[in-house]
Amino acid sequence: MFIDTIELQGFRNYKDSAAGFSREINVITGKNAQGKTNLLEAIFTLCTGKSFRARSDRELIGFEREDARLYAAGESDGREKRVEIRLYRGRRREMAVNSVKRKTAQDFAGAFSAVLFCPEDLELIRGGASERRRLMDMCISQLRPRYAAALAEFNRAYEGKTRLLKDCEENPSLLPLLEEYDYRLAQMSAELIHYRARFVDSLAPECARIHAEFSGGEQLEVKYTTVKTIDDPKRTAAELLPMILEHQEKHRQAELASKLCLTGAHKDDLEITINGFPARSYASQGQTRTAALSLKLAELEIHRRDKNEYPLLLLDDVLSELDAARQDFVLNRIGGGQVFITCCEDERVAERTGGRVLTVENGEIRQ
Repeated sequence: MFIDTIELQGFRNYKDSAAGFSREINVITGKNAQGKTNLLEAIFTLCTGKSFRARSDRELIGFEREDARLYAAGESDGREKRVEIRLYRGRRREMAVNSVKRKTAQDFAGAFSAVLFCPEDLELIRGGASERRRLMDMCISQLRPRYAAALAEFNRAYEGKTRLLKDCEENPSLLPLLEEYDYRLAQMSAELIHYRARFVDSLAPECARIHAEFSGGEQLEVKYTTVKTIDDPKRTAAELLPMILEHQEKHRQAELASKLCLTGAHKDDLEITINGFPARSYASQGQTRTAALSLKLAELEIHRRDKNEYPLLLLDDVLSELDAARQDFVLNRIGGGQVFITCCEDERVAERTGGRVLTVENGEIRQ
């Protein structure tokens, strides 16, 4: 899959810009704060319907602008694809794929897919569990639209139950609603856990293989952890539901006392070990970066196997965080699909990759 052209109006610091891309490697260069990451954000948003940085559409619209437009044309699954998003300050966004309107990000996503690797992803190993759940959510949502819908419904149920737990002490009449929220949260947790377990079942061996090659033989193990009453997370959602409800019941009083949701998919994590030792506690800086890279490269391969073509690969200022050996490993493994690399120094990266150089200056793209 490839994006051949992009057009941006009023997106972040892009007033009115357009560019054409190579179907192989594109090196996006420029000084800091010129819009390099914004360009990758636009590409990612056109693939997934969501930004990887902003929480609301308002953040994506340029200053002194009331709206913004993102457009891309390319090829996916052997067919021409055109995607467009229009953002507004005062009303809902508009989205279309091949001129057919889409109502939600879940309906919009899928024309193109993308794997993003940014400096924050180096925290996948040592950061909190939310970073690793984010990895699962971003990847599975693109591969399985039903998962994205379940995740959105889970977040609504989680926020509702959290508000209820905080309010019911002062207003006990709200307590009967807790059972309804419990059941809905358990239902959506069962859906997410089922998908996550199967995803990690594919991710773990791929990640181990890449890491062993990358590190010279170190053993990386990735294990999915979830609600303790679940004996096999790969069971169907219907089979998982009573196990989650059982865990909820055991923690009911603790939830009321703490005013926190203590059971559900929001507690999931990936347990990562290197040579049998917990990577979060014992991995060196070099091992941490190697493991994080292995996770992202494994994600790339899972996309390729599932879609029978490579997704777009977006590398946002990652090479500067790596030593020469790790840079070489990454650059030697990114062939086969379309790649976008942001960096401040273009000549060395361009020469090593043979990529097309695009320079970004104050929201303008020069080729």
